[in-house]
Amino acid sequence: MSRLAQTHGLTDVQQEILSTVRDFVDKEIIPVATELEHRDEYPQAIVDGLKELGLFGLMIPEEYGGLGESLLTYALCVEEIARGWMSVSGIINTHFIVAYMLKQHGTQEQKDHFLPRMAAGDIRGAFSMSEPALGSDVSAITSKAVKDGDEYVLNGQKMWLTNGGTSSLVAVLVRSDEGHPEGTAPHKSMTTFLVEKEPGFGEVRPGLTIPGKIDKMGYKGVDTTELIMDGLRVPADRVLGGVTGRGFYQMMDGVEVGRVNVAARGCGVAQRAFELGVQYAQQRHTFGKAIAQHQAIQFKLAEMATKVEAAHAMMVNAARKKDSGERNDLEAGMAKYLASEYCKEVVEDAFRIHGGYGFSKEYEIERLYREAPMLLIGEGTAEIQKMIIGRRLLEEYRFQG
Repeated sequence: MSRLAQTHGLTDVQQEILSTVRDFVDKEIIPVATELEHRDEYPQAIVDGLKELGLFGLMIPEEYGGLGESLLTYALCVEEIARGWMSVSGIINTHFIVAYMLKQHGTQEQKDHFLPRMAAGDIRGAFSMSEPALGSDVSAITSKAVKDGDEYVLNGQKMWLTNGGTSSLVAVLVRSDEGHPEGTAPHKSMTTFLVEKEPGFGEVRPGLTIPGKIDKMGYKGVDTTELIMDGLRVPADRVLGGVTGRGFYQMMDGVEVGRVNVAARGCGVAQRAFELGVQYAQQRHTFGKAIAQHQAIQFKLAEMATKVEAAHAMMVNAARKKDSGERNDLEAGMAKYLASEYCKEVVEDAFRIHGGYGFSKEYEIERLYREAPMLLIGEGTAEIQKMIIGRRLLEEYRFQG
């Protein structure tokens, strides 16, 4: 086991889960990740293995067939999985955001209907906020739901759905003016709908189309898609929590979990980049000795390891804060910001250590170099995180003059 990124105070159960996941990553993910990534192939065998391990139910309560574990346990598992291949961690992240939102905000009927099958991995979740012209401004959502009897009719186009094709349940955030008079603040007139669909592409249910996979620089294997709603009819009992106008708050609660997840992914990718860099530095010789013996490389390794350790500690703190039931938007924002930035820097340093070979697709670091930038954007850009952090700091340190 690596000396870096250790987590103190874990229970025997947590340690056993992490050991099992680590073994799975080393044996089933790392050996095939680069080949699958280069083919942009969905890792079905890996996903089936995660299902057998029970990881799709890791945070779902035991009463619904899950393991009932904490966000910390989940984040540490994600860190291990991302160390193997970041795309796989994305597959379970969106699933767990939806499961978490159901657990925290769903009606009892919604929990009973979805959570047992989500715990078993038979229902895979995805969530959808972004739109083509939206970017970070969630208040500018234009997709809309209109009440029609016992149903709502949804219209609009959504963007950047992870698991968009393979999922069978999508939590979709749209504007719903019903019951909210003109002039209501945008975030108070949004509703989350639980949209069931068939996995696949094309028209997956009447009024709902998943056009196909978006071709990406990195983060391959996992399907990232658009979602087009054209007269999509959704029963009123599929409003998350049963009440309209609460969607923005429900989504932000889920995104806090997502930000801890992205921080964990950044930690995992950075750890793998460090492993590759320190290993290569001891194998490659120049001027009669291993490049690891050159002071310039030792300085670089020291900086990389320190960043790995710092990002991991901040991610663990954010997860534990959320588990305690306390508000953690400050800690989650800091963890996501630091881990994603440090991940980019550690990966680039490992790339530099590899020299010209880092540019070759035969070397794993080439894949990591293309994957790291996604973490700078996912679950909110660095600029969004700094806005959240700055506002919260001003709340905590308000000047009394």
